[in-house]
Amino acid sequence: MVTLLAAPAEPLTNAGNTQLVIAAVLGIAAVVVLIGWGKVHPFLALILGAAVLGVVAGVSADKIVTSFSGGVGSTVGGVGLLIALGAMIGGLLAESGGADSIVERVVGRVSGGALPWAMAGVAALIGLPLFFEVGVVLLVPIVLLVSRRVDVPLMKIGIPALAGLSVLHGLVPPHPGPLVAIDALGANLGQTLALGLLVAIPTVIIAGPVFGNFIARHVPATAPEALLPTRRPLAVGGERRPTRPGEGRLDADGDLVTEDDLVNPGAGRPGAPIEEPVGPRARREPALWAAVVTVLLPVVLMLLRAIGELTLAEGTAGRKTLDIIGTPIVALLAGVIFAMIFLGYRTGFSRSQVSGFLGGSLPAIAGILLIVAAGGGFKQVLVDAGVGNMVADAAKGANLSPLLLGWLVAVGIRVATGSATVATITAAGIVSPLAATLQGPEVALLALAIGCGSLFFSHVNDAGFWLVKEYFGLTVGQTIKSWSVMETIISVVGFAGVLLLDLVL
Repeated sequence: MVTLLAAPAEPLTNAGNTQLVIAAVLGIAAVVVLIGWGKVHPFLALILGAAVLGVVAGVSADKIVTSFSGGVGSTVGGVGLLIALGAMIGGLLAESGGADSIVERVVGRVSGGALPWAMAGVAALIGLPLFFEVGVVLLVPIVLLVSRRVDVPLMKIGIPALAGLSVLHGLVPPHPGPLVAIDALGANLGQTLALGLLVAIPTVIIAGPVFGNFIARHVPATAPEALLPTRRPLAVGGERRPTRPGEGRLDADGDLVTEDDLVNPGAGRPGAPIEEPVGPRARREPALWAAVVTVLLPVVLMLLRAIGELTLAEGTAGRKTLDIIGTPIVALLAGVIFAMIFLGYRTGFSRSQVSGFLGGSLPAIAGILLIVAAGGGFKQVLVDAGVGNMVADAAKGANLSPLLLGWLVAVGIRVATGSATVATITAAGIVSPLAATLQGPEVALLALAIGCGSLFFSHVNDAGFWLVKEYFGLTVGQTIKSWSVMETIISVVGFAGVLLLDLVL
């Protein structure tokens, strides 16, 4: 496993604890103000916040630059590759229609009363390789259409879908937040993945179907007409089939572009007239098993490695093999190659089309990579200035649980900045010295505690808040009652699950 830069033997400054506290507060406050009030991009805000932190802490300018650059480089090297490979898997699932095959098969085989549970399960499965925003784009149009067709309250199936996506995004690698926390704390990825899934299951149930059934009686949302997927392009042989919401790419205006749009410009846009495409589509639908294997293959390989570490002796051939195939980069690369073959070539896409899908999935994550990288630099300045060690010493003196400290720090930054990724990165940097005092699974639980805190109460400074509001046609008040409360339930229930595991392990 790749680890981020460790804390130096000696801090870069001789500042006392009071000065370090002021430096940390002002540095984090600078990030909060720049993002929340100044509307500055988080990438720039984190750079400027690191500069403020370093200057106030008394670190020389050249050492601030060196520390920040080192943190950026190690973070990109440890996490950037995994994010890129995960995005490629998500891109192939979206473009091939594999993700929607999973959704349509499950939804088509359950009754109305079981739909909330089915949507939560499907969202959790889809959420394993996909970023939250991509998952929303894929799932919400299906949720809207199902709600209309079977006459189920929108919130009753919408909240479970959102809960499944959000929990996986915050707690389970290969999502950026969990990966950053794992690297910063030196946690075992396999253990974190296994424990994260254990925490995720009850959390999704409580925040999804249970809360969704309650809030549906208080938030009477209606599916927006403009967002309902209504275009029906031709399948092989000329048979009509529903449009897959995740199919195609986005143009410069953020609208969906499909093969039909290339023939009939504007056909895929809400409200545009439906025009007949020229000829049938010359490709097959992906097999359901191929889509499921694509999603689960990297997870299974990483879990096998974790099992091998617990059951096989070091140096044995089986242990070495599992260590290699369960390495995150290798596991995700295997998923990409499998998806290229069975969701790409075997379904009729050409080599150039598959290459285009892979390349097209990367620009969308550029902003995420920049934020993660700058967050790693900010974290490293915190550590190198001695803030992390100071917090660790204070926590020991106050007998404060490292898990509680990690959760509280992440909650504060999440509420202030609106970014789960920024909250995870910053909290992991602050409490990283505490990881050295923990053993085995406790480090993984600390990473999960931070992940839970990073999901607390999404509100108007979070892009996800507005994404949900617009997709579900809600008012700001309705979004707070539903989405914001759901995120808080995820944070609290997930953290309670972490504490329970800490008692058992």
